[in-house]
Amino acid sequence: MSTLTLFDFTLRNVTLGAALLGVASGVLGAFALLREQSLLGDTLSHAALPGVALGFLVAGTRQTVPILAGALLSGALAALLIVLLTRRSRLKTDAALGIALSVFFALGLVLLTFIQRQNNAGQAGLDAFLFGQAASLLPRDVAVMAVVTLLALLLVLGLWKEFKAVTFDPGFARSLGFPVLALDIIMTVMIALAIVIGLQMVGVVLMASMIIAPAAAARQWSRTLGQMVTLAALFGALSGVMGALLSATRRGLATGPLIVIAASAIVLFSLFFAPERGLLWAALQARRDRLTLRSQQVLVDLFKLSRRHDDPAYGSEIGMIESYYGQNPTQLLKRLERRGLVTPTQHMLEEGAHWALTPAGYQEAERIIKSFGSPS
Repeated sequence: MSTLTLFDFTLRNVTLGAALLGVASGVLGAFALLREQSLLGDTLSHAALPGVALGFLVAGTRQTVPILAGALLSGALAALLIVLLTRRSRLKTDAALGIALSVFFALGLVLLTFIQRQNNAGQAGLDAFLFGQAASLLPRDVAVMAVVTLLALLLVLGLWKEFKAVTFDPGFARSLGFPVLALDIIMTVMIALAIVIGLQMVGVVLMASMIIAPAAAARQWSRTLGQMVTLAALFGALSGVMGALLSATRRGLATGPLIVIAASAIVLFSLFFAPERGLLWAALQARRDRLTLRSQQVLVDLFKLSRRHDDPAYGSEIGMIESYYGQNPTQLLKRLERRGLVTPTQHMLEEGAHWALTPAGYQEAERIIKSFGSPS
């Protein structure tokens, strides 16, 4: 990437807009993820499609304001439908999300088909809202993104206790007198608004990932809601900036998909390498647990042999230990020796060496036996 490209007018707009979109979608997506509404972003983004078509039909041209206003109206109606179905019927959340997604997206496809048959010259580029067209972002669009992002942050900060209670325990929140239904509607409509401002950047099809991916990555690294929301905002902004910069390295690279790929890469990295929850961490922990268990078994075997000979410092021949343990214990014995729990009592060939418990090892073996409730 050349130095001039870094200060390009279009790239600045796209990068700033992608960062703002990442912050807004990350913060709001964290609550959607914790409320087990991961499909909410997918549903509302697809539900915005008929609003895009209606906005075009009303304006007669592909103007951003009426199209985004229609998308917001359509998304808000879908959000209200989801809340209504989950509150007033026996349908679960996933069923309500599926119904809203299929109904609104089907309606949007019908309207797009109708528009295509009108042979209206203004419809050119309307399909960009399906997959995004970040290069068409203007400063006024970035300003709108900034306002929505600021509104989302102020809303979350102002209603932090209420959102937290509703997210983790709606029943408890209701007992405290919080307007749970109103809070649900506010949160859902805000997510719809974040999706609407991202349509021009990422598009209907890919916008769902911007709601879920940063929050999913943040969940791997965080222990508290505050940490998760903060990290989701940072990961969202980072993925937006990475996607925008990558798209500028080669002509013809679409910004929206690259933003989603960057967010997905952050998720994959988090899934593998996040401490305590990452897959790599889990694999290492499982290996440590297996070694610990096997070491404890060897300690207990040495303890039992010493008790049989009424000698706490009795040196057991390695072949005898192996018959108890069932496998070659040499590596485990060396590991225990480094911890000061066993010591070799005869320096011969490795297979003929004798091993005895140290006083610390004897106490550790007694502790292990008591912890498992086994008689010593």
